[in-house]
Amino acid sequence: MSQTISVEGMTCEHCEQTVEEALEDVAGVTAANADREAEVAKIEGTAESGALVDAVEDAGYDASA
Repeated sequence: MSQTISVEGMTCEHCEQTVEEALEDVAGVTAANADREAEVAKIEGTAESGALVDAVEDAGYDASA
């Protein structure tokens, strides 16, 4: 299953990597790709959207499903 969430606050490649790593740590995520220019993250897997948003916010960014 594929999901896309909005992520605000990414300003560089390191930010994208931080968001991707936070998402990949969520149970059920098989892949994550963050795009700072589009302000989104695309996630593959079975994780709940709330858990994805929480993980991104815990990493220091604003997120919404």
